Amino acid sequence: MTKEEKKIRIGAVVSEFNYDITMMMMERAKEHAQFLGAEITQTVKVPGVFDMGLAIKKLLERKNIDGVVALGAVIEGETEHDDIVIQHAARKIADLAIEHGKPVGLGISGPGMTRLQAEARIEERAKAAVESVIKLHRRLGL
Repeated sequence: MTKEEKKIRIGAVVSEFNYDITMMMMERAKEHAQFLGAEITQTVKVPGVFDMGLAIKKLLERKNIDGVVALGAVIEGETEHDDIVIQHAARKIADLAIEHGKPVGLGISGPGMTRLQAEARIEERAKAAVESVIKLHRRLGL
């Protein structure tokens, strides 16, 4: 089996905050990975999007993980907390991908969205994160 044919093993880090939305994202991500010939082999649930960094790092350190998808929904509140959470999480996620030389797909919707907008983006964000990991893994010959 060549690297191109090898099944890509993906880890998933999923936020428990907005659980009704993020668990549907997880199901869509699993289905799409399988459709694309990959597999989500390990899942770690974390309290919220801000808490993803350590879980992503631990998955990226494993030899049996080729990349990670980060799944979450940051819904707008009455303060600017949602902006802070997504900015810091996105920066850390990008840094971890570079540090470990493995792709990390950003499947986090928000900030500045309502619950209805987050629900409308479940499939789109989950699929995009999975596709990002698979495409980068293959294109970089990892």
